[in-house]
Amino acid sequence: MLLTGAEIVIRCLQEEKVEFVFGYPGGAVLFIYDAMFKQDQLKHILVRHEQAAVHAADAYSRSSQKVGVCMVTSGPGVTNAVTGIATANMDSIPMVIISGQVPTAYIGQDAFQECDTVGITRPCVKHNFLVKDVKDIAVTIKKAFYLAKSGRPGPVLVDIPKDITNHKCEFDYPKSVTMRSYNPVIKGHAGQIKKALQLLLSAKRPIIYAGGGVILSDAANKLIKFAKALGFPVTNTLMGLGGYPATDKQFVGMLGMHGTYEANMAMQNCDVLLAIGARFDDRVIGNTAHFNEVQRKIIHVDIDPSSISKRVKVDIPIVGNVPDVLEDLHKLLDATGEKSDAKALALWWQQIATWRARDCLKYKQNSKVIMPQYVIEKLYEVTGGEAIVTSDVGQHQMWAAQYYKFDKPRRWINSGGLGTMGFGLPAAMGARFANPKATVACVTGEASIQMNIQELSTCKQYRLPIKIINLNNRYLGMVRQWQEMFHGNRYAESYVDALPDFVKLAESYGHVGMYIDKPADVEGALREAFTTHKNELVFMDFITDQTANVFPMIAAGKGLSEMILAEDL
Repeated sequence: MLLTGAEIVIRCLQEEKVEFVFGYPGGAVLFIYDAMFKQDQLKHILVRHEQAAVHAADAYSRSSQKVGVCMVTSGPGVTNAVTGIATANMDSIPMVIISGQVPTAYIGQDAFQECDTVGITRPCVKHNFLVKDVKDIAVTIKKAFYLAKSGRPGPVLVDIPKDITNHKCEFDYPKSVTMRSYNPVIKGHAGQIKKALQLLLSAKRPIIYAGGGVILSDAANKLIKFAKALGFPVTNTLMGLGGYPATDKQFVGMLGMHGTYEANMAMQNCDVLLAIGARFDDRVIGNTAHFNEVQRKIIHVDIDPSSISKRVKVDIPIVGNVPDVLEDLHKLLDATGEKSDAKALALWWQQIATWRARDCLKYKQNSKVIMPQYVIEKLYEVTGGEAIVTSDVGQHQMWAAQYYKFDKPRRWINSGGLGTMGFGLPAAMGARFANPKATVACVTGEASIQMNIQELSTCKQYRLPIKIINLNNRYLGMVRQWQEMFHGNRYAESYVDALPDFVKLAESYGHVGMYIDKPADVEGALREAFTTHKNELVFMDFITDQTANVFPMIAAGKGLSEMILAEDL
């Protein structure tokens, strides 16, 4: 039986067992939307902006173990999606984006709603395709899903001209694909693994530094077992939170620019460092010259060979899939029967306890002004630490990372690499679709939320009972903090004037709005939102201290041990 290209697209998605497609229709994809309308296996989620479609598909993937899928039209549809695609690419999120293109005869003619989609998206995708023949649609989509979820994951875009979606051919979806130029290494080199274990067992001041790769590869359980067997301290990156339980005594907190004092000091002063699924980026280790002043041995495990020794020279590189390498390390540890140096490890933990005693996250909550940290602490208490928490980008993001203790993976959904404001609300939507019974909270700020606030309409259409925690300090908070600390208190364009009444705005979309400006009302408002209004979207506008800053902090260009603590000011 002959199918149109549009029907083939839908059949391919069905073959991949795709449940949701997040998107926005337009002229170049109308044949595909028409084909989608004629079936009921695949569900389409109509967002109100293409950027939100990509963020929602992104978070759907992050909060599940599935490939996110979104669909946009040509021209402005694609360009609106680029920020979301770049966000997913920076954080290695498996996604497939299907974009419409003008008919093949019009390509290069400056046709209505034409843009060079392949050229524009090439720098921010794992790979992209322009389909030129209807017979290539099926194999191209199969390749797209294979590329998106294998090796180091990432977004893959398939651009399909409108006329191709109306041409016909037989449907034959391949069971598998191979690509001669793409063969990711899965198993780590046995010799390197043996060297790594020997080095770990000889360590006097070890630390395990785990990033988002642990979560993306579903290796959290293997990391926990290996860390427990060794008795080593563990620190997570912003993207890795939940990869190791935050309430466990071996966890020393998040590291980096706004990491804990104990995590950063342990990272800087260790003698053996095991890096797993992380990339030593600038927000994690700060100044590389300062980091390299301490002599330490580094083991780096990553599936992407280009990430190893990219910023920091490592001693034992292990290219391979994180769970496979961790399992091989643990099996070898069991086989040898050797143990860590207990005496040296005890002394190391004593030193870490001294750093912990600084209590670097302490703050003062008075009876007059709501401290944003207090809101996050109460959010953690009210949800029992069981919520999926999405965030936008800024101070509120850092406070959520610091004060909400994530014990499980795929519960902390945020834009780490690109730092995309406007991510939080559509991400909460995607997370809720992936986990229809979960409690989903979006931690945001009054500036970030307005970048995709139109998605309150999407939430109403699909009855998504998301709880929005708006930490409203009437400033671009993180911008203001930097201006205060490094620009002589010159608050250039960081004050957010003419803010809307968020309660009325939420109510105008058909949701519940709450205004909270007293510390005594914080817990009650949260409990009411999560119980009385359990099945409704609740927008909680918390009026917080305008002067609150995120500490600890490492200034740009400084090293891990050069932290600024609140008590130092």
